Amino acid sequence: MIVLRTAGPPDYSAETGELTMVATEQAAAFRYATVFCRKRPFSLVREAGPPPPPRLLDRARAALRARHFSRRTEETYVAWIRRYIFFHDKRHPAEMGAPEVTRFLTSLAVDSHVAASTQNQALSALLFLYREVLEVDLPWLDGVVRARRPERLPVVLTRDEVRALLRRLEGAPWLMASLLYGAGLRVMECCRLRIQDVDFAANQIVVRGGKGDKDRVTMLPAVTKAGLARHLQAVRAQHQRDLAAGAGWVELPTALARKYPNAGREWAWQWVFPATRIYRERLTGQLRRHYLHESVLQRALKRAVWQAGLAKRASPHTLRHSFATHLLEDGHDIRTVQELLGHRDVTATMIYTHVLNRGPAAVRSPADRMFPS
Repeated sequence: MIVLRTAGPPDYSAETGELTMVATEQAAAFRYATVFCRKRPFSLVREAGPPPPPRLLDRARAALRARHFSRRTEETYVAWIRRYIFFHDKRHPAEMGAPEVTRFLTSLAVDSHVAASTQNQALSALLFLYREVLEVDLPWLDGVVRARRPERLPVVLTRDEVRALLRRLEGAPWLMASLLYGAGLRVMECCRLRIQDVDFAANQIVVRGGKGDKDRVTMLPAVTKAGLARHLQAVRAQHQRDLAAGAGWVELPTALARKYPNAGREWAWQWVFPATRIYRERLTGQLRRHYLHESVLQRALKRAVWQAGLAKRASPHTLRHSFATHLLEDGHDIRTVQELLGHRDVTATMIYTHVLNRGPAAVRSPADRMFPS
């Protein structure tokens, strides 16, 4: 129901049977006319007018997509901007400045007890809002202090612990965990693998659009080849059934769906680990199958850690840490490990050098000399 408040009696035309009511509200930018006829006695006609300005969050999403930020970054930044607005009682960010930003970040650290990385993430979202969306060039933007991020050592599993963990997994979670440990993949890189990215002949995996939208090549573990081949046979049979049912579509990157209209049903573009359900895409109406959600692997790995009785807080990313650590233990140079992990700088890979017996592990305790075993 649309209720319009008129300034005076509505205009009625006996010739056309139109009853015109113009809103007096300042926000109403359209004119409505009630047309009287026998078939449709009360139809509402909306005349064209100037479109309303986009909302702030929509402008933020458009700015992020124009700069090709990842989908996860877009969701995170928009969530922080919304939280910042609600923290200040829905005031517009253009009306606020350095005191409000500082108060919000201080509340995150003092009241919510967030980590330094989380606080810096919120600050990055707000800096993007003011600089790129609102286009406000204020001197206080450069003066906002970032939280000092502490240096943490990664959680690393021993080879026996990894073996005990993998033995308690089966099916797709076992394959995914084996690729995380055997190829050094990130969780989302494993979930988003496509058929064309796995090369059995060359024993390699091509990671496309990884962190930082970078491609890289890593190895295909020989221990996973047989199980992965059987898995792909089942996936192909499922894809054939989807095609017969009028489905079989997948999401394509960038504008490939417009350039190659039928590529979304080709076998090469299908997911290596597809979801168990089909959904209908809202814009195109296609029946698609998404990739397997990362929470499936996370829950399975958490259950396997509990069953193995490990006293470590292991997650899927722990397998990637273990991959890099064990390569360095085997004598591989750090530059090779850096390329396999996809790190931009070797300093990010240096965190795993604590296993090279340089430091506390190479020092013998004086208690061991006093009480030899």
